[in-house]
Amino acid sequence: MTAPVTIDARLRHGRAALALSFFVQGAAFALLVTRIPAVQDKYGISDGLLPVFLAAVPVLAGIGSVVTEQLVKRVRPSRVLRWSQPLALLALLGVGYGDGMVALGLVLAVFGLGVGALDASMNMLGVSLQRAYGRSIMLGFHAVYSLGGILGASLAWAGAHWHLSLGVSYLPLVAIAVPAALSGSRWYADARPGEEKKAAVRADQERAPGSGIVFRMLLPLCLVMTFAYIADSTVSNWSAKYLQDVLGSSEQLSTVPYNVYMVTTLVGRGVGDFGVRNFGPVVVVRAGAVLAAIGFGVVALAPSAWAGMSGFLLLGLGLCVLVPQTFAAAGRMFPHASDAAVARLNIFNYVGFLIGSPLVGALGDAWNYRGAMLVPLVLVLVTLVYARSFAPAGARYGDGHERPRALDVG
Repeated sequence: MTAPVTIDARLRHGRAALALSFFVQGAAFALLVTRIPAVQDKYGISDGLLPVFLAAVPVLAGIGSVVTEQLVKRVRPSRVLRWSQPLALLALLGVGYGDGMVALGLVLAVFGLGVGALDASMNMLGVSLQRAYGRSIMLGFHAVYSLGGILGASLAWAGAHWHLSLGVSYLPLVAIAVPAALSGSRWYADARPGEEKKAAVRADQERAPGSGIVFRMLLPLCLVMTFAYIADSTVSNWSAKYLQDVLGSSEQLSTVPYNVYMVTTLVGRGVGDFGVRNFGPVVVVRAGAVLAAIGFGVVALAPSAWAGMSGFLLLGLGLCVLVPQTFAAAGRMFPHASDAAVARLNIFNYVGFLIGSPLVGALGDAWNYRGAMLVPLVLVLVTLVYARSFAPAGARYGDGHERPRALDVG
């Protein structure tokens, strides 16, 4: 076992700054999605047209992720993150103060492109920092994202409780988060200049004629990412509407399921490393998939709003490990081309949203929303087939930060 890696101030500051970005993104996204019924009312969007708007954002976010993969060949991921996060936040404010369908379409387009760039660049930095630390820290970043989601969902609840307009609900977060994110961005920690050149050369070599082989290696993780985000998008985009329209809750109570989901996601990610280090990523991913399937079953069969809430609680505990583990596994799989691997894998985040949101909406309209919950239930169970792809296959960071039984995954 080699000597432990020395964690200098640059890495510690970079970790804190990146955690702040995850927190801000979690809050902004939660604040948007938990007030979808209010957005629908403000702009007069019909139930049939709503899935179109919900689908447009992940399509544009996927484009933003593809563009980011190309951008980071020329500029550091930290620079992409520095400017894409304020852009997405200002677009959120535009949703609150816009007027008319055209204005909504424009600000959602900007939001989607910004989110794609910042999601990709955040996880690129997270994977590279985890490698520099030599131990698992990715779950921590995603736990902070969940903490931000709790704040965003709580602000949404307050907005619904006091009947605040969308603009008034969004303004305090944006006014604080934009300067905070810009200030924190000074401390982002990329690879050192010499390492960037070497990594770029190795990435080009890995992408060269064997790019098809690389994609086949990455494909199982892409499928898991897609299934995880179909499930997650069902919660984020439809939980409020499900409680309000199917289980008969008030608008105020309909903002609670996503908050419950984010709380249990935070708890699960907060203790997730303990489970991974003692039982391995394969066991943790399988357990998460089974628990999430049970959660969807409870939601689909719930006789009341509070019973449905317990299903969303289980969903948070089950789904929380899948996404950070998938990014970490991709970083391990392609250690010298992790930026490209993360950007490509991140596209399937939005593929999941693109499929999940309209699919659940279409099934809900054509059949019923209870039956629509069975689709993500089945898909998270299919994740069990690909769980072996998370096995470390002997790949360790080799620095001595972990106990002998520990596994260096996020």
